[in-house]
Amino acid sequence: MRILVLGAGATGGYFGGRLLEAKQDVSFLVRPARALALAREGLLIRSRFGDCHFPQPSVLVASDLRETFDLIVLSCKAYGLEDATVSIRPAVGPQTAILPLLNGMRHLDDLDQAFGRERVLGGLCAIAATLNVQGEIIHLNDVHSVSFGERDGSLSARVQAIAAAMQGARFNARATTRILPAMWEKWVFLAALAAGTSLLRASVGDIVAAPGGAEFVLGVFEECRAIAAAAGFPVREEFVERTRATLTEPGSPFTASMLRDIEANAPIEAEHIVGDLIRRSAGLGPPLLGLAYTHLKAYEARRGRTRAGAAITTP
Repeated sequence: MRILVLGAGATGGYFGGRLLEAKQDVSFLVRPARALALAREGLLIRSRFGDCHFPQPSVLVASDLRETFDLIVLSCKAYGLEDATVSIRPAVGPQTAILPLLNGMRHLDDLDQAFGRERVLGGLCAIAATLNVQGEIIHLNDVHSVSFGERDGSLSARVQAIAAAMQGARFNARATTRILPAMWEKWVFLAALAAGTSLLRASVGDIVAAPGGAEFVLGVFEECRAIAAAAGFPVREEFVERTRATLTEPGSPFTASMLRDIEANAPIEAEHIVGDLIRRSAGLGPPLLGLAYTHLKAYEARRGRTRAGAAITTP
Protein backbone atom coordinates (compact mmCIF):
# COMPACT_ATOMS: atom_id res chain seq x y z
CA MET A 1 0.00 0.00 0.00
CA ARG A 2 1.40 3.38 -1.06
CA ILE A 3 0.64 5.97 1.63
CA LEU A 4 0.90 9.75 1.36
CA VAL A 5 0.83 11.73 4.61
CA LEU A 6 0.00 15.41 4.24
CA GLY A 7 2.30 17.17 6.66
CA ALA A 8 5.24 16.01 8.73
CA GLY A 9 4.56 17.99 11.87
CA ALA A 10 3.65 16.67 15.29
CA THR A 11 0.68 14.58 14.14
CA GLY A 12 1.45 13.59 10.56
CA GLY A 13 5.13 13.15 11.28
CA TYR A 14 4.46 10.94 14.28
CA PHE A 15 1.97 8.55 12.70
CA GLY A 16 3.73 8.59 9.33
CA GLY A 17 7.05 7.96 11.03
CA ARG A 18 5.66 5.02 12.97
CA LEU A 19 4.34 3.56 9.71
CA LEU A 20 7.79 4.00 8.17
CA GLU A 21 9.24 2.24 11.18
CA ALA A 22 6.85 -0.65 10.43
CA LYS A 23 8.32 -0.87 6.88
CA GLN A 24 5.33 0.68 5.14
CA ASP A 25 5.69 2.66 1.89
CA VAL A 26 5.18 6.20 3.19
CA SER A 27 5.84 9.59 1.60
CA PHE A 28 5.29 13.00 3.18
CA LEU A 29 3.78 15.95 1.30
CA VAL A 30 5.18 19.09 2.94
CA ARG A 31 5.93 22.74 2.32
CA PRO A 32 9.33 23.63 0.84
CA ALA A 33 10.79 24.84 4.16
CA ARG A 34 9.87 21.60 5.94
CA ALA A 35 11.22 19.61 2.98
CA LEU A 36 14.60 21.34 3.34
CA ALA A 37 14.63 20.69 7.09
CA LEU A 38 13.83 17.01 6.61
CA ALA A 39 16.51 16.68 3.93
CA ARG A 40 19.01 18.22 6.33
CA GLU A 41 18.05 16.61 9.63
CA GLY A 42 15.77 13.72 8.72
CA LEU A 43 12.60 12.78 10.58
CA LEU A 44 13.15 12.15 14.28
CA ILE A 45 10.58 11.00 16.85
CA ARG A 46 11.23 11.00 20.58
CA SER A 47 8.74 8.97 22.62
CA ARG A 48 8.51 6.83 25.72
CA PHE A 49 7.52 4.05 23.32
CA GLY A 50 10.87 4.30 21.59
CA ASP A 51 12.72 6.87 19.52
CA CYS A 52 13.22 6.51 15.79
CA HIS A 53 15.15 8.45 13.17
CA PHE A 54 14.86 8.38 9.39
CA PRO A 55 17.76 10.28 7.82
CA GLN A 56 16.17 10.47 4.37
CA PRO A 57 12.40 9.99 4.42
CA SER A 58 10.53 10.19 1.12
CA VAL A 59 9.48 13.84 0.91
CA LEU A 60 7.48 15.62 -1.77
CA VAL A 61 6.36 19.20 -2.31
CA ALA A 62 3.16 19.94 -4.22
CA SER A 63 4.93 20.81 -7.47
CA ASP A 64 6.64 17.38 -7.49
CA LEU A 65 3.45 15.35 -7.05
CA ARG A 66 2.93 13.20 -10.14
CA GLU A 67 1.73 9.74 -9.04
CA THR A 68 -1.40 8.57 -7.26
CA PHE A 69 -1.49 6.83 -3.86
CA ASP A 70 -3.64 4.13 -2.30
CA LEU A 71 -4.16 6.06 0.95
CA ILE A 72 -3.84 9.77 1.71
CA VAL A 73 -3.75 10.74 5.39
CA LEU A 74 -4.66 14.36 6.13
CA SER A 75 -3.21 15.74 9.36
CA CYS A 76 -3.60 19.47 8.68
CA LYS A 77 -5.56 22.00 10.71
CA ALA A 78 -9.02 22.91 9.46
CA TYR A 79 -7.88 26.34 8.26
CA GLY A 80 -5.32 24.61 6.04
CA LEU A 81 -7.82 22.24 4.42
CA GLU A 82 -8.51 24.37 1.34
CA ASP A 83 -4.82 24.50 0.42
CA ALA A 84 -4.46 20.81 1.28
CA THR A 85 -7.30 19.89 -1.07
CA VAL A 86 -5.53 21.62 -3.95
CA SER A 87 -2.15 20.10 -3.04
CA ILE A 88 -3.28 16.47 -2.90
CA ARG A 89 -5.43 16.48 -6.04
CA PRO A 90 -2.73 15.02 -8.34
CA ALA A 91 -2.28 12.13 -5.86
CA VAL A 92 -5.95 11.10 -5.92
CA GLY A 93 -6.69 8.23 -8.31
CA PRO A 94 -9.80 6.12 -8.94
CA GLN A 95 -9.06 3.80 -6.00
CA THR A 96 -7.54 6.31 -3.57
CA ALA A 97 -8.93 6.40 -0.02
CA ILE A 98 -8.66 9.69 1.86
CA LEU A 99 -8.37 9.47 5.65
CA PRO A 100 -8.77 12.87 7.35
CA LEU A 101 -7.71 13.16 10.99
CA LEU A 102 -9.30 16.58 11.52
CA ASN A 103 -11.75 17.36 14.30
CA GLY A 104 -15.42 18.12 13.76
CA MET A 105 -17.45 17.27 10.66
CA ARG A 106 -17.25 20.19 8.26
CA HIS A 107 -14.15 18.83 6.51
CA LEU A 108 -16.12 15.75 5.40
CA ASP A 109 -18.51 17.95 3.43
CA ASP A 110 -15.61 19.84 1.84
CA LEU A 111 -13.72 16.67 0.90
CA ASP A 112 -16.88 14.99 -0.42
CA GLN A 113 -17.45 17.95 -2.71
CA ALA A 114 -13.83 17.99 -3.88
CA PHE A 115 -13.23 14.26 -4.40
CA GLY A 116 -16.53 12.40 -4.06
CA ARG A 117 -18.02 10.87 -0.94
CA GLU A 118 -16.94 7.37 -1.98
CA ARG A 119 -13.27 8.27 -1.49
CA VAL A 120 -13.55 9.84 1.97
CA LEU A 121 -13.33 7.78 5.15
CA GLY A 122 -14.18 8.88 8.64
CA GLY A 123 -11.27 9.15 11.03
CA LEU A 124 -9.89 10.62 14.21
CA CYS A 125 -6.68 10.51 16.18
CA ALA A 126 -5.61 11.09 19.76
CA ILE A 127 -2.08 12.22 20.50
CA ALA A 128 -0.23 14.80 22.56
CA ALA A 129 2.86 15.76 20.60
CA THR A 130 4.76 18.85 19.55
CA LEU A 131 7.46 19.92 17.12
CA ASN A 132 10.40 21.44 19.00
CA VAL A 133 12.72 24.18 17.74
CA GLN A 134 15.07 21.55 16.29
CA GLY A 135 12.22 20.13 14.22
CA GLU A 136 12.04 16.93 16.30
CA ILE A 137 8.65 15.35 17.05
CA ILE A 138 8.23 15.05 20.81
CA HIS A 139 5.55 12.63 22.01
CA LEU A 140 4.34 14.05 25.32
CA ASN A 141 2.36 11.23 26.95
CA ASP A 142 1.20 7.63 26.44
CA VAL A 143 -1.69 8.40 24.06
CA HIS A 144 -1.21 7.67 20.35
CA SER A 145 -4.17 6.22 18.52
CA VAL A 146 -5.92 6.37 15.15
CA SER A 147 -9.49 5.20 14.52
CA PHE A 148 -11.00 4.98 11.05
CA GLY A 149 -13.86 3.42 9.13
CA GLU A 150 -16.45 3.68 6.41
CA ARG A 151 -19.06 6.29 7.16
CA ASP A 152 -21.87 3.90 6.20
CA GLY A 153 -20.83 1.54 9.00
CA SER A 154 -19.55 -1.25 6.77
CA LEU A 155 -16.25 -3.04 7.23
CA SER A 156 -14.97 -2.72 3.68
CA ALA A 157 -12.00 -4.41 2.05
CA ARG A 158 -10.09 -1.12 1.92
CA VAL A 159 -10.61 -0.49 5.63
CA GLN A 160 -9.35 -3.98 6.38
CA ALA A 161 -6.33 -3.36 4.14
CA ILE A 162 -5.54 -0.11 5.96
CA ALA A 163 -5.89 -1.89 9.31
CA ALA A 164 -3.46 -4.57 8.12
CA ALA A 165 -0.94 -1.92 7.03
CA MET A 166 -1.13 -0.21 10.43
CA GLN A 167 -1.09 -3.41 12.47
CA GLY A 168 2.66 -3.54 13.03
CA ALA A 169 3.12 0.16 13.78
CA ARG A 170 3.88 1.40 17.29
CA PHE A 171 0.58 3.19 17.82
CA ASN A 172 -2.94 1.99 18.50
CA ALA A 173 -4.88 1.58 15.26
CA ARG A 174 -8.56 0.63 15.23
CA ALA A 175 -10.90 -0.04 12.33
CA THR A 176 -14.47 0.56 13.47
CA THR A 177 -17.99 0.34 12.10
CA ARG A 178 -18.99 3.27 14.35
CA ILE A 179 -16.62 5.98 13.21
CA LEU A 180 -19.22 8.76 12.91
CA PRO A 181 -20.52 8.35 16.50
CA ALA A 182 -16.89 8.35 17.68
CA MET A 183 -16.17 11.53 15.72
CA TRP A 184 -19.26 13.20 17.17
CA GLU A 185 -18.23 12.32 20.72
CA LYS A 186 -14.77 13.74 20.22
CA TRP A 187 -16.29 16.86 18.67
CA VAL A 188 -18.68 17.37 21.58
CA PHE A 189 -15.83 17.05 24.07
CA LEU A 190 -13.45 19.33 22.18
CA ALA A 191 -16.08 21.99 21.54
CA ALA A 192 -17.03 22.11 25.23
CA LEU A 193 -13.40 22.24 26.32
CA ALA A 194 -12.43 24.82 23.70
CA ALA A 195 -15.44 27.04 24.32
CA GLY A 196 -15.03 26.93 28.11
CA THR A 197 -11.28 27.36 28.46
CA SER A 198 -10.95 29.85 25.58
CA LEU A 199 -13.79 32.10 26.71
CA LEU A 200 -12.64 32.14 30.34
CA ARG A 201 -8.91 32.07 29.43
CA ALA A 202 -8.20 29.51 32.13
CA SER A 203 -7.50 25.83 32.75
CA VAL A 204 -10.16 23.39 33.89
CA GLY A 205 -8.85 23.55 37.46
CA ASP A 206 -8.94 27.35 37.53
CA ILE A 207 -12.43 27.43 36.07
CA VAL A 208 -13.94 25.01 38.59
CA ALA A 209 -12.25 26.93 41.43
CA ALA A 210 -14.10 30.09 40.39
CA PRO A 211 -17.68 30.83 41.54
CA GLY A 212 -20.07 29.28 39.05
CA GLY A 213 -17.20 27.87 36.98
CA ALA A 214 -18.20 24.21 37.12
CA GLU A 215 -21.81 25.06 36.32
CA PHE A 216 -20.72 27.16 33.36
CA VAL A 217 -18.49 24.55 31.72
CA LEU A 218 -21.04 21.79 32.33
CA GLY A 219 -23.68 24.02 30.78
CA VAL A 220 -21.54 24.38 27.65
CA PHE A 221 -21.12 20.61 27.54
CA GLU A 222 -24.87 20.04 27.82
CA GLU A 223 -25.46 22.40 24.90
CA CYS A 224 -22.94 20.51 22.76
CA ARG A 225 -24.42 17.19 23.81
CA ALA A 226 -27.94 18.35 22.90
CA ILE A 227 -26.78 19.40 19.41
CA ALA A 228 -25.26 15.96 18.82
CA ALA A 229 -28.49 14.29 19.88
CA ALA A 230 -30.56 16.56 17.61
CA ALA A 231 -28.26 15.61 14.72
CA GLY A 232 -28.95 11.93 15.33
CA PHE A 233 -25.79 11.10 17.26
CA PRO A 234 -26.64 10.95 20.98
CA VAL A 235 -23.51 10.37 23.03
CA ARG A 236 -23.12 7.35 25.29
CA GLU A 237 -23.78 7.63 29.02
CA GLU A 238 -20.28 6.45 29.89
CA PHE A 239 -18.92 9.26 27.69
CA VAL A 240 -21.11 11.76 29.54
CA GLU A 241 -19.85 10.62 32.94
CA ARG A 242 -16.21 10.60 31.84
CA THR A 243 -16.47 14.05 30.22
CA ARG A 244 -18.20 15.63 33.20
CA ALA A 245 -15.43 14.32 35.46
CA THR A 246 -12.71 15.66 33.13
CA LEU A 247 -14.31 19.09 32.82
CA THR A 248 -14.73 19.52 36.59
CA GLU A 249 -11.53 17.96 37.95
CA PRO A 250 -10.16 20.16 40.76
CA GLY A 251 -6.66 21.45 40.10
CA SER A 252 -6.55 20.14 36.53
CA PRO A 253 -4.11 22.03 34.25
CA PHE A 254 -6.06 20.82 31.20
CA THR A 255 -6.76 23.42 28.50
CA ALA A 256 -7.86 23.20 24.89
CA SER A 257 -5.23 23.62 22.18
CA MET A 258 -7.43 26.46 20.93
CA LEU A 259 -6.66 28.45 24.08
CA ARG A 260 -2.95 27.78 23.66
CA ASP A 261 -3.22 29.01 20.07
CA ILE A 262 -4.97 32.18 21.23
CA GLU A 263 -2.25 32.81 23.80
CA ALA A 264 0.33 32.39 21.03
CA ASN A 265 -1.62 34.78 18.74
CA ALA A 266 -1.96 31.92 16.26
CA PRO A 267 -4.80 30.92 13.90
CA ILE A 268 -7.65 28.95 15.47
CA GLU A 269 -10.32 26.51 14.30
CA ALA A 270 -13.25 28.61 15.52
CA GLU A 271 -15.48 27.88 12.52
CA HIS A 272 -14.72 24.18 12.34
CA ILE A 273 -15.04 23.35 16.04
CA VAL A 274 -17.58 25.83 17.42
CA GLY A 275 -19.23 27.66 14.53
CA ASP A 276 -20.18 24.54 12.60
CA LEU A 277 -21.60 22.92 15.72
CA ILE A 278 -23.87 25.92 16.24
CA ARG A 279 -24.97 25.76 12.61
CA ARG A 280 -26.06 22.15 13.19
CA SER A 281 -28.04 23.02 16.33
CA ALA A 282 -31.46 22.64 14.63
CA GLY A 283 -32.81 25.84 16.16
CA LEU A 284 -31.63 25.08 19.71
CA GLY A 285 -29.86 28.45 19.90
CA PRO A 286 -27.16 27.47 22.44
CA PRO A 287 -26.50 30.70 24.39
CA LEU A 288 -23.24 29.72 26.12
CA LEU A 289 -21.72 28.20 22.99
CA GLY A 290 -22.88 31.25 21.05
CA LEU A 291 -21.14 33.55 23.51
CA ALA A 292 -17.91 31.58 23.17
CA TYR A 293 -18.21 31.74 19.37
CA THR A 294 -18.60 35.52 19.47
CA HIS A 295 -15.47 35.72 21.61
CA LEU A 296 -13.48 33.53 19.20
CA LYS A 297 -14.59 35.52 16.15
CA ALA A 298 -13.68 38.77 17.90
CA TYR A 299 -10.21 37.34 18.54
CA GLU A 300 -9.89 36.43 14.85
CA ALA A 301 -11.01 39.91 13.78
CA ARG A 302 -8.52 41.62 16.09
CA ARG A 303 -5.71 39.28 15.04
CA GLY A 304 -6.45 39.88 11.37
CA ARG A 305 -6.49 43.65 11.85
CA THR A 306 -3.24 43.78 13.81
CA ARG A 307 -1.48 41.49 11.32
CA ALA A 308 -2.69 43.61 8.42
CA GLY A 309 -1.46 46.74 10.21
CA ALA A 310 1.93 45.17 10.81
CA ALA A 311 2.21 44.22 7.14
CA ILE A 312 1.42 47.80 6.09
CA THR A 313 3.96 49.39 8.43
CA THR A 314 6.77 46.90 7.81
CA PRO A 315 9.31 48.41 5.37
